Amino acid sequence: MKKYNSIREFMETNYLHFNSATVIDAAKAYETHLTEGGKMMVTLAGAMSTAELGISLAEMIRQGKVDIISCTGANLEEDLMNLVAHDHYRRVPNYRDLTPQDEWALLEEGLNRVTDTCIPEEEAFRRLQKHIHALWKEANDKGERYFPHEFMYKMILSGVLEQYYQIDPKNSWMVAAAERNLPIVVPGWEDSTMGNIFASYCIKGEIIPTTMKSGIEYMMWLADWYTKNSSGKGVGFFQIGGGIAGDFPICVVPMLYQDMEMHDVPFWGYFCQISDSTTSYGSYSGAVPNEKITWGKLDIHTPKFVIESDATIVAPLIFAWLLNQ
Repeated sequence: MKKYNSIREFMETNYLHFNSATVIDAAKAYETHLTEGGKMMVTLAGAMSTAELGISLAEMIRQGKVDIISCTGANLEEDLMNLVAHDHYRRVPNYRDLTPQDEWALLEEGLNRVTDTCIPEEEAFRRLQKHIHALWKEANDKGERYFPHEFMYKMILSGVLEQYYQIDPKNSWMVAAAERNLPIVVPGWEDSTMGNIFASYCIKGEIIPTTMKSGIEYMMWLADWYTKNSSGKGVGFFQIGGGIAGDFPICVVPMLYQDMEMHDVPFWGYFCQISDSTTSYGSYSGAVPNEKITWGKLDIHTPKFVIESDATIVAPLIFAWLLNQ
C-alpha cells in the first residue's frame, strides 16, 4: 500500500474525478491566483467556527493566503466561544435521535445545540458578554463608533480573554485575524447572539444603537477597499456555504458598476463555492456561478468552481493543500 508524505500528495493521487477533481482544480486555481499577485476573500456561512475551521484557517491567515473575510456574526463570535469555553462543549453524536423532551433538557442545562455540538451558554456567551459590554459602554460614553469585528479585535488584543483560553490560540482564526488586523465585513450581525445582546442594552437605554456601525457602512467600507485592491489579477472569492456571508460582499461589484457608474470596476477574479445546497427554486446558496454573470458579478472568463459537498470536510482539505501540509 502506497504511503503518502503529505495531504497534498494524497489528494493529487486520489482526487481525480467528479467533486474530488473539482477540489483539486479549485485549489490549484486559488494558488495560481495568489502567485500571480491576486488577493482572496474567504466567506464563512453556517457554523464553520463551531466546526473548528480555525485549525486550518488561522494558518491560512498567518501565511497571507487570505486578504479579507466576510462572515456571519455567528462565525465571528463562535470562534471566540470555542477559544474560551472549549472544555465545556458537549458533543451529541446521536443528535438525530433526540426527542423534543431531550432538547428541552439541553436547554435547561444551558446547552445550545448546533447539530452534534452543544455550546455552553454560561461559559461561552456570558463569559464574552461582560468583556465586550465594557468596550461597547466605553465607546458609547465617549461618543465613539466601531464595527462589530473591531470591538472583538479590541477585546482579543487587550489580553483580557487569555485567562480563559482552553485551546491553543494558534487554532483561533479570530486571534490570527486580530493580530494581522485582517479586514472583515460582517453582514447581518444583528441576528447573532452578540447582536441580540447588544440590542438588549439598546432597549434598556444603556447604549445607543449608532455606537455600532451598520451593515450599510460595511458596504461603503467594502466598496472603498475593493476599488483599492482589485487592480491587476484582482480579488478572488472563496465562498464556504451560501447565504448573506457570500451574497453581501459579492454584490459590491455590480453596485460599483451599475449604481456608482464606475465602468472600469473589475469583476471578481476567481470564484469557488463549497455548498451542499440543492440547485433549484431561486436559492442563492444553490445558484450555479454562471447565474452570477447575469448579475454583473463574474466575467465569462472568471475561473469558476462549485464543489457540491460538506464544507466542514472540503474546506480544511483545500486549506491543507494550499498550505502544502
